[in-house]
Amino acid sequence: MLRSDAPSTPVSLASSRLGAGWRTRFERLDRRITVALAAAAIPLLRIALGAVFLWFGALKFFPGLSPAQDLAARTIEQLTFGLVPPAVALPVLASWEALIGVGLLSGRFLRATLLLLAVQMAGALTPLLLFPAETFTVFPIAPTLEGQYILKNVVVVAAAMVVGATVRGGQLQAEPAGIGEPLASPDPASLASHAPPAAPTSSPTRPTEVPS
Repeated sequence: MLRSDAPSTPVSLASSRLGAGWRTRFERLDRRITVALAAAAIPLLRIALGAVFLWFGALKFFPGLSPAQDLAARTIEQLTFGLVPPAVALPVLASWEALIGVGLLSGRFLRATLLLLAVQMAGALTPLLLFPAETFTVFPIAPTLEGQYILKNVVVVAAAMVVGATVRGGQLQAEPAGIGEPLASPDPASLASHAPPAAPTSSPTRPTEVPS
């Protein structure tokens, strides 16, 4: 019967050590990259959102610069049942979006800023229902250029949700806690503090003698 448990040659040992060394280097590099991404992702996402809102909001202050201004103004007019005409709706919307942008860029009053963003996004998606002939060539599967411009807001909503999840100080974690770290042995003092209290010992009572 043939056996394949021959001793490893120096070449095979060297190649295995080399492979293990490359894997270790890759793990270290991968960990550094993911830790850096986890630290920078949320601030960069918040700044990117703020820049987009401030930029697009500022464009609406100047008639003719924003391709979405006509549709946005008519949407507000429809939602307010004609109480807010386009001449008023456009500056209000521009100020609203610019305020969201400033809040996101500064990182201050994020709860209020994200509330303004949620209301703005709810209004920004309504043209899909109010003006389907302008936002779809074939409803609801083939959006026009205006429809695509509106539909991309679902990404903005998702990004705002990620930012909103950190308003209480939370942050991204590159990997679950304990991965790549040795498990710490339990502290004897901690174990002693959690141990159940010992039952009190009582000396056996002697029977009482009854005088005869």
